Amino acid sequence: MKVLVFGLGALGHVFAAFLQKAGHEVTGVGRSYIVDKVRQDGISVTGIWGEHRVKLSGAYTSVAEVPTENYGIIILAVKSYDTQAAVESLKPLVGPETVVICAQNGYGNYETAAEILGSNHVSLARVIFGAELMGPGEVKVTVCADDVILGSPKGDVPQSRLEEIANLFTQAGIPTRFSSNIVSYLWDKILYNCALNALGAILEVNYGLLGKTLPLKTIMDEIIKEIFIVARAYNIPLFWPSAEAYIEHFYTKLLPPTQAHRPSMLQDIQRGKKTEIDALNGAIVKLGKAAGIDTPVNLTITRLIKGKEQICRKKN
Repeated sequence: MKVLVFGLGALGHVFAAFLQKAGHEVTGVGRSYIVDKVRQDGISVTGIWGEHRVKLSGAYTSVAEVPTENYGIIILAVKSYDTQAAVESLKPLVGPETVVICAQNGYGNYETAAEILGSNHVSLARVIFGAELMGPGEVKVTVCADDVILGSPKGDVPQSRLEEIANLFTQAGIPTRFSSNIVSYLWDKILYNCALNALGAILEVNYGLLGKTLPLKTIMDEIIKEIFIVARAYNIPLFWPSAEAYIEHFYTKLLPPTQAHRPSMLQDIQRGKKTEIDALNGAIVKLGKAAGIDTPVNLTITRLIKGKEQICRKKN
């Protein structure tokens, strides 16, 4: 199958390499310093899923350079703040049978893509394996907490098509399954990321230390409680009946396997890059405001990240 991976960050490296290795024709789109290296040496993967080196079928710095072909799958792996521009540029490549998979963090990516391309062409992926970009063309898979979950929030992409793609990913070495509850899975990840990612970036510590420090646990608890209030206002289906039930699961089941992980948001800040805070805690603030709900803890976290972004950019 012809596959396009838009966004050769850590996640994009993994999808591109494993699908190419499985015999699919994979084209990658990324920044020039990454594309130059990938063209020359391919992609090197290390970590818990083994060691691999793969040459992609093609690598380009913009969609305008990409051959107009019949892509069966387009994996959208750009940062959330680039989603709209990326999806607009992809329109000429989306054929009648193309499925665009939003494999990104946060809220709003699917909604943007579905509005531009049509919900019959767009699906969601909840990705919960961790990967670290060691350098251009070099990625390390560090942790896998669960399968990738594929689904269509509105049911407009046939289940049979998504099950086919899930099997294709699994056969390539990326454990994946279909679920009709994709929205619940996405919000499960939003809860996890909102509680840990920004706070870990502000304090520059790993997730385990956050969970072992009582004052910080209190902050995380309040972040989670605000999200539950907002989710109820929008009738968002969550897996957990209450914030308290999720909090118990969070500390006993979710945090221990990923305690050594350092937030990707911190890596972005340290590199002087923009973060995805507006798609995480910032999205909770925006949704809350629209529903007349105050979210003071998520608001404070959002402001602290934005302030830290500005300070680090000036230093760089």
